[in-house]
Formats: sequence, C-alpha cells, structure tokens
Amino acid sequence: MSALKDKLKADLTASMKSRDEVRLRTIRMALAAVNVEEVSGKQARELTDDEIIKVLTKEAKKRKEAAEAFGNAGRAEQAQAELDEQAVLEEYLPAQLSDEELAELVDAAIAETGASGPQAMGQVMKAVNPKVAGRAEGGRVAATVRARLAATSS
Repeated sequence: MSALKDKLKADLTASMKSRDEVRLRTIRMALAAVNVEEVSGKQARELTDDEIIKVLTKEAKKRKEAAEAFGNAGRAEQAQAELDEQAVLEEYLPAQLSDEELAELVDAAIAETGASGPQAMGQVMKAVNPKVAGRAEGGRVAATVRARLAATSS
C-alpha cells in the first residue's frame, strides 16, 4: 500500500478518536474517491502516491468550486464547510508553487524546447506539466505559459 494511503487511514483513525467531524468526513470522502479510482477501469489496481495526489487535487478543486457556488448563492455556512474540507485535503497535497517558481519553470521549458510565439503553447505545456505535477493548477500554468510566450514573441 502507498505511504499516502497509509497516512490517510491512520489519520482517519486518529480523527475518529479525537471526534474531529470535519477531518473525519473529509478523510472518509478522500479514501472513498481513492477506492473508486482504484476499481475504475478494466481491473482493480493499487494507486501510487502520485495518482493519489491527483485524486486529492481533484477533490480539493471540487471543494473550492462548491464553496464559490455556495458563496454566490448566499449560503455562507455551506461555503465555509466546503472551505474547511478543502483545507484538510490540502494538508496531504504538495506545497503550491509561487508565481516566481512557476515562471522559472516555464522559462526553463521555453528555453529547453526553443519555443516562441503563442502557437508553441502545447509544446511548452507538454514540457512543463511533468515538472509542475500537482503543485499548480492547470489554468494558472497555462496563463503563465501564454504570458511568457507572448513576451518572447514580441
């Protein structure tokens, strides 16, 4: 079993003992999402830590979007509950890249691929995504790549 899944299970037990309802329901939901991912496809398999991080990232993003929707609908209590769950999930995710770190990675990928101009965006994204791997949202990465390529073409 992966180390991250072991940690989730240990934290589930600890949150049951401490009666921490938010952590308990969030970790249960995360483990359920991991289990669903493990049995999806043609045959069941054990997920790696990287695959579990992708699942947890997806779940954290869902919480963020739900919090925004609840907030826009004037349901502050539900929005706060979603944000609390997102905070618990983020404890298991790698630290997010700062704007400067992301810009450095994008610049390195542009230099590596020799790309210039907006038409080379796919080429640069293909080089950057493995280096970023869950440490920055895809939209944020794409915006940075777009801005850097626009700067190199002018």
